[in-house]
Amino acid sequence: MTTGGQGGISPVGVLPPPGPTCVHLPLEVSPQELARYAVGLANARGGTVLVGVDVAPEADGGQRDAGELHPLMVTHAIFELSGGRLTVNVQHHRLSGGGQVLAVFVPQAPYVLAAPDGSVIAWDGAHLVPVTPPGSEPVADQDYTAVVPPDASLADLDPAEVARLRGLGRRSQVTNLPDLEFLQELGLLVPSGGALRPTLAAILLAGTPAALRAHVPQAEVCYYHHVDAGVDFHFREDLLRPIPALLTRLAELIQARNRFTPVQVGLFRIEVWDQDEAVYREALLNALTHREYRLRDVVHVHHHPDRLEILNPGGLPGGITPGNILRHQPKRRNPLLAEVLSRLGLVERAGVGVDTMYSLMLRHGKEPPEYTTYPDAVTLSLHSPGFDAEFVRFVARKQEEMQTLSLDMLIVLALLAREGEATRETLARALQLPEDRTPRLLRGMEEHGLIGRSGVGRGIAFTLSAEVREALGRPEVPTPPALPRPPERPVAAPRPVRTVALEPAGPSRAEVRAIALALARERGRVRNVDLRETCGLTTQQAWRTLRGLVQDGLLRKLGTGTRDAAYEQT
Repeated sequence: MTTGGQGGISPVGVLPPPGPTCVHLPLEVSPQELARYAVGLANARGGTVLVGVDVAPEADGGQRDAGELHPLMVTHAIFELSGGRLTVNVQHHRLSGGGQVLAVFVPQAPYVLAAPDGSVIAWDGAHLVPVTPPGSEPVADQDYTAVVPPDASLADLDPAEVARLRGLGRRSQVTNLPDLEFLQELGLLVPSGGALRPTLAAILLAGTPAALRAHVPQAEVCYYHHVDAGVDFHFREDLLRPIPALLTRLAELIQARNRFTPVQVGLFRIEVWDQDEAVYREALLNALTHREYRLRDVVHVHHHPDRLEILNPGGLPGGITPGNILRHQPKRRNPLLAEVLSRLGLVERAGVGVDTMYSLMLRHGKEPPEYTTYPDAVTLSLHSPGFDAEFVRFVARKQEEMQTLSLDMLIVLALLAREGEATRETLARALQLPEDRTPRLLRGMEEHGLIGRSGVGRGIAFTLSAEVREALGRPEVPTPPALPRPPERPVAAPRPVRTVALEPAGPSRAEVRAIALALARERGRVRNVDLRETCGLTTQQAWRTLRGLVQDGLLRKLGTGTRDAAYEQT
């Protein structure tokens, strides 16, 4: 990759000539005009802007130079023009004759930088020229982690962190190479300016503390531990370390506050942790690998008693949403970084690990991961308010019988275990599949005796089979208690009449919803147990009603879990 380093000042003070990666400007240039050249250079190859190179000594022996141009004036002008998206390094350099030049080291922009008025300019080696949309596409596709910072060098890499990185890939042949060849083979070191220099990915994976602060301070991760459900935290630690060291320290912080519950399955014991290490390591790796490093925000990890939240800058990659994340073709926002971690065996090359997190959490009787998206960020919540021990035992035994329970099967079984029954439309939404792609899966689960169905046409509802309900300790759904039977009316004559027995009938769905809203209004909030006792419902029936009212915007959920949460009117 060609970078701004080719236009840098050599250690002996030799100034590069003007050209594709170096712009010479006179002393009279304003900070605003200088900013235009810096942005234009960033939109091309990156490089160096030099001010005052051609100043000659004055007759009285004095000399005007670029020392009068303050770096803060320059950085402020560049910040304003680029909307804060271009970070440069501005320094004064003294020449052998005593005069000073101002050097602005400009990285290549990973995407097109437009001025506030929408115009885009680029340096063509001799002039600033407007950039048309077709010409902007290659720049927009650049990988930010493959950029070489203008003043980066081998001194920015920590040998101990290189050794740690090498240790991640013990199964890979690349780890047998000497350090420089090892880093080159991974694409972390590239020839630039006549020397091997590290990319941002190299600094993210094995950089020194000084290099991380200088080039990617946004790589910091802030860990917070909360002792209750409030927003206040009890403990905080800010971490600016290479990614392998970050993962190690975050695992230490989480495990120190983690708990497990043993579940006996025959002769074996399964340890169900509040936060499964394999799940949160996958979540943290995804956050660090696929976050938007062009944003100056940092990753926040909030460790609550009932959940782990990871707040990531940049949102989900284009086209991926919480509703299709299981099925969407994987997108790597930082290809070089992801490729290196994949080659070292730390992340899966084919995907982003979301299916792994789903599978592990469902096998342990928990709710699946929850994604909340914002225009420039995404939050992943790993809930741990409790788990279904019978479901854990059932899945473990079924694995032995069937050899495998696919992720799709787990999604269906977990949803039916929570809700009691579901339509094909509801199951398709949980599976993140079109409804017409679910029949084969559901038929297969029926043939294996996992689920059953009732009703016809669009009214078909799926439930757990009797065998599965028995294994989970869930009896048949009881019929709600009958309303009082109205008194019989006297007959007009003693002749035989045809009588119709009244079937036991409980409150209708609409009546249950109305009762839930009335309880929330009268008591300030309603809980699952309130609705069960008032309407004679099961836990799952009450939960379905309350969840439907939340989805319709009529109630707001407080707390987590199925039984312990409360609901208030919106």
